[in-house]
Amino acid sequence: MQHPSSHLMQTYLRQPVSFVRGQGARLWDEQGVEYLDAIAGVAVTNLGHAHPRIAEVIAEQAGLLLHTSNLFGIPWQERLGERLCALAGMQRAFFCSSGAEANETALKLARLHANRRQVAQPQVLVMENSFHGRTLATLAATGNPAVQRGFEPLVPGFLRVPYDDIAALRRVAEDAPGIVAVLIEPVQGEGGVRVASADYLRELRALCDRHDWLLMIDEVQAGMGRTGAWFGHQHAGIEADVITLAKGLGNGFPIGACLARGQAAELFSPGHHGATFGGNPLACRVGCCVLDLMHEENLPERAAALGQRLLQGLRRELAGHPQVAAIRGLGLMVGIELRRPCGELVERALREQRLLISVTRDYTVRLLPALVCDDAQIDDMVARLARLFASDSPTQP
Repeated sequence: MQHPSSHLMQTYLRQPVSFVRGQGARLWDEQGVEYLDAIAGVAVTNLGHAHPRIAEVIAEQAGLLLHTSNLFGIPWQERLGERLCALAGMQRAFFCSSGAEANETALKLARLHANRRQVAQPQVLVMENSFHGRTLATLAATGNPAVQRGFEPLVPGFLRVPYDDIAALRRVAEDAPGIVAVLIEPVQGEGGVRVASADYLRELRALCDRHDWLLMIDEVQAGMGRTGAWFGHQHAGIEADVITLAKGLGNGFPIGACLARGQAAELFSPGHHGATFGGNPLACRVGCCVLDLMHEENLPERAAALGQRLLQGLRRELAGHPQVAAIRGLGLMVGIELRRPCGELVERALREQRLLISVTRDYTVRLLPALVCDDAQIDDMVARLARLFASDSPTQP
């Protein structure tokens, strides 16, 4: 727990527990109390905590080489870039250290695309309820006024439309000049676990082709197998021009990536962009190890099966609960929307059920379990949530 006199900046509302050890989907606090983790570090530790193969790779590479800078060739970076591009149907990769940096990279590609098209006042189409990061540009792209408040004036050049609304897309395509790109999440994680329909994503792809827009898909939370496919947009059978990744790519080690194909892959030239720590040997070797493990254990397919088990269990156990408005998700991105603000459930779940959950957009309990959970752990999460909700009987507003 953060002490009031802490020397840390007050940027997080921390829960009154500190963890010191983990294994798979389990965590232990300073007193040795065991917890079940249903959020995986917010979609980061897809392979669970303290995976022995990843720990071994980190230790070995740390004893060989951590950093040389991007002024020199980095073989592990080349390998990881090749493998990610093959999985995603992309051609080139840029490596950084976070999802926000990856999205900043995509937005710079959009500006260069506009410059090439001689569009003086370019706009990137973004969605309501979206989340793309907390840097100044990604904050402006994010569709949440609460996180933007106090940071005005926001970076210009963004046009916002409702999410998963084909009619709104068609209207803006006819009426709004200067659009050069679209930035969208296939599943809005921070926005309440809202899934874009396949028809919507296909129409978006068609509009981008028709108008020479870059289709830039933010897979920071939905990517790396979490939705039951390697990347969330693949459920719709479409290809992106730009894909951004982070979170599960390093299983807790900081790494982000921006992948591109076609004209988007050729926009950068030396001096256009960079990242001091991006793509260092350690981060990229960890990324390669994550891909190895995901292939060996067929984790995207496993996430699809576990996600169905989780959804079905929750719908069965919470059926008829007066406060539950909807249960939705894709793979192991699952949301339980309530009819009231429910932020206090995070602390109650910790205290009463020894369960880690999160709440997004005030009304939605978000579940992001590790892809390596077994069936019994998924069932245990459902049982603990059922007990939590059984004791939740506030007066409905």
